[in-house]
Amino acid sequence: MRSFGSYISKYLVSFAAFILILLFLNAVVFGLTFYKVVTEDYGDSSPQSMLEMTAAAATPEQLSDDAVQKLRQNHIWAIYLNADGQCYWSVDLPDDVPESYTIQDVALFSKGYIEDYPVFVWNTDDGLLVLGYPTDSYTKLTSNYYSIAALRRLPLFVVGMLGLDVLCLFLAYYFSKRRIIHNTEPIVSAVETLADGKPVSLHISGELSEIASSVNKASSILNRQNEARANWISGVSHDIRTPLSMIMGYAGRIAESEAASKSIREQAEIVRKQSVKIKELVQDLNLVSQLEYEMQPLHKEVVRLSKLLRSYVADLLNTGISDSYNIEIEIAPDVENAVLECDARLISRAVNNLVQNSMKHNPQGCEICLSLTASQNHLILAVTDNGTGLSAEKLQELEEKPHYMEITDERLDLRHGLGLLIVQQVAAAHNGSFKLTNVPPKGCEAALILPHSVDKPKNCNDL
Repeated sequence: MRSFGSYISKYLVSFAAFILILLFLNAVVFGLTFYKVVTEDYGDSSPQSMLEMTAAAATPEQLSDDAVQKLRQNHIWAIYLNADGQCYWSVDLPDDVPESYTIQDVALFSKGYIEDYPVFVWNTDDGLLVLGYPTDSYTKLTSNYYSIAALRRLPLFVVGMLGLDVLCLFLAYYFSKRRIIHNTEPIVSAVETLADGKPVSLHISGELSEIASSVNKASSILNRQNEARANWISGVSHDIRTPLSMIMGYAGRIAESEAASKSIREQAEIVRKQSVKIKELVQDLNLVSQLEYEMQPLHKEVVRLSKLLRSYVADLLNTGISDSYNIEIEIAPDVENAVLECDARLISRAVNNLVQNSMKHNPQGCEICLSLTASQNHLILAVTDNGTGLSAEKLQELEEKPHYMEITDERLDLRHGLGLLIVQQVAAAHNGSFKLTNVPPKGCEAALILPHSVDKPKNCNDL
């Protein structure tokens, strides 16, 4: 897993580097912005510069026209006081600002305000020059001054920078996530496929190649194990059939022999019947193994299911079933010509398993109905009986543990065997599903739900 660790570390380092770069850019932008504000506040139109310009152009008698125009362009008023605090002249002096001051007044406003106007003073040989700014232009401290406009813009600037930072981080997260998902999605999909027991093959280069190689290796090992298991079951099944056939043959002869006693014939018949059960069980086990590991080849052909069901019922009745069982068939008119590309042999096997299951669990007899209906893009092939049904606990157990070996009944004849499992596997092999439900007031319904095409294909022969 070192490759995966290095892969994640790579993205973490990249993300950390991105954050550092973002912080650096924030500092640069903030510094440039602050420098611009400082340049504006301490440049040609700053209070200090305006004081120097005005003082140079001022005399006790007057202020030059150029200086007056410059003051007015910057919305600045001015007053020139003599040593006694009396006014030489003023420029655009507000009505609420007095024209004479005591020395105490001068001491108070020289570092602050006159009637809420921030003022800046300049000592000359002839007196004191005072420049007054709009009330919302500067905030004054005892040692410095700051632009109110700049202070007002500062929160907006900070919020704007934070918003851009969040946007950049989100975009970085989004694209990193997309890239990680894009790179890891084939591996995740392969693991899910592997969990379903299907083989996978990944072709991935780069940091995740080691993980892909491990998944491929695990798939290869599981595939070999599945093949070995299926081949072993198939071999054992084949090896059992020969001696089992001999047992069945000898047991049949003994059961039919008049030379044997009645007790011997009855015991031989029991041996023969149990041998038949063992043979069927071995065959089912072999089929389950082949379907589970996808080693059972599907011989698909286009089949009209209504015809298949009628043929099955006819064959079943011809075998001579007990009179306690009444077999019916119901085909909905809209699916009379519905066709399915399937393995007809396996579909018939699934239907037979469901019918035999109803008979086995209702030895006193029952009515069994084979029906064929349609729902959206699916055909529903159902086997319904009016027998004893299933308890809620047994129904839940079958849904959770459909496998023969997980049924807890001690008696072999009371186990559900591999029949329902085969039905499930046949449905899955045809991209369908299997559903088992109780039918009120009593009885049970087992349904194969299969994708279908209502229209008969052009290349289909007479079905």
